[in-house]
Order: sequence, then structure tokens, then C-alpha cells
Amino acid sequence: MESVDRTGVIAVTGASQGIGAAIALELARRGFTVACLSRRGTTPAVKDPDRSSIGKRLRGIVCDVTEEPSVRSAIEAAADSSSGLRGVVNSAGIVIGGPSSEYALSDFEAVLRINVLGTFSVCQAAYPWLVKHGGGLIVNIGSFWDQMGIKHYAAYCASKAGVAALTRCLGVEWAREGIRVLDVAPGFLESAMDTGALAIAAERQAKFLESRLPGGRKGRLDEIARVVAGLYYEDVGFLNATTIYVDGGQGPAM
Repeated sequence: MESVDRTGVIAVTGASQGIGAAIALELARRGFTVACLSRRGTTPAVKDPDRSSIGKRLRGIVCDVTEEPSVRSAIEAAADSSSGLRGVVNSAGIVIGGPSSEYALSDFEAVLRINVLGTFSVCQAAYPWLVKHGGGLIVNIGSFWDQMGIKHYAAYCASKAGVAALTRCLGVEWAREGIRVLDVAPGFLESAMDTGALAIAAERQAKFLESRLPGGRKGRLDEIARVVAGLYYEDVGFLNATTIYVDGGQGPAM
């Protein structure tokens, strides 16, 4: 007989759209209660036939990951329930491309502030609540570009390498408290962010990147969502402080 512990809330940043929305919906489909954190504080649209049962498990909370007071307030609101906070998914992120010789430092700072500092801020705010819960799981959304050198994407690559390093450090540091930290690193996806990134790239580079798809297609948001949800659904306690690449073999093919 199936026996899955679904007690506690899972907070998902960037949950109003894109990969964050897909993850929030998949977690709710599997019976978890999800706090959907975003600047707008909205929940993703539910299109499933059983939308009523899924929708009641979603709760929208306003959160700007670049503002520490906003982060702490949002995490406290997410954890303020009888079952407490059991996990966090850091999916809020941006990409700004451009030639490094002309790249504005303000753009570099913006990418790092959201992708790295925002991730750390959420993890830090969640820590005492996860300890109170008796442990939990943090999943950071990285990228298979974390180990690559991609023209015109120095800031984004650096930020995702930072997320991977942060995952390793926090996973090791907080393991004794029962808190595991994982980095799920997707390849190219059928998403607005990835489509926009390819549009920014030089035509020759974009064609090269698109040609390095071993399976002949990009990944889907629902595939990444199922991987993340599965990490909560299946309690694999020895999986910690590492990066899980979900790229269809794109990384090795590069």
C-alpha cells in the first residue's frame, strides 16, 4: 500500500509562471500543499479536470527574492500552519545575455542578485522552519550551463555555477539537521526563457546549440516538474549536496 508523507508545506519561488508554475502544479497533483511565492503573489492556472482538488492545495504569497524582508515574511507565511514547512524549491531566476566586452555591470548584478543571492536568501530564511519541522528538502533549479563557457552568457553561467556550489555547501553544512539540498539542472526546455535566450544568441551560435540535442528535441517543463516532485514523493535520504542533470544528454553532446 502506498504510504507517502505529505505533511507540511512546500514553498516554490517563481511559481506564477514557467518552470516554477509547472513544479507547483505537479506537487499539488501529488497531494502536497504548495505555497506559490512570486512578485505578483498569484497561483498558476490549473487546467486539469480535477482542478478543484489541485487548486485548494495552492496558496499564493507575495515575495521578491531580491528583498530580504520580503523573503522572510513570505517564508514565515508559508510555514505558518499546523504542519509547518517541509521543503523549498528555488526556481525564481532570470537570464540577460550580451557580449561580455559591452555587458553592463548592473545587468550582471541583477542576474546574480536573483539567481544566486535570491536563492541563498530563501534557503537562509527557510532554515529555522525546516529545523523546526525536523528536517526537509531544498531543491534549487540550476542549469546544465553551470559547467560550460557559453558566448554572451557569462553572467547566467556564473550564476548557475554559483547555485551548484551553494547547493553543495548548504547540503554538507545542514545535513546533521536533517536538511538535504539538491540542484536540479535542466537542459534546453520548451519555455519562454530558453526561447528568449536562443533569440538573443548570435544566429550561428543558436543553430549550433539547437543542433546539440541528442534526442532531437528540447525538454518539457512537465518533465522537470516530475523530477522535482519525485524527489519529495520518494524519500531518498542519502541523496544530498549534488546536482542532478535533466538535459537529455545535451551536456555531454556539447
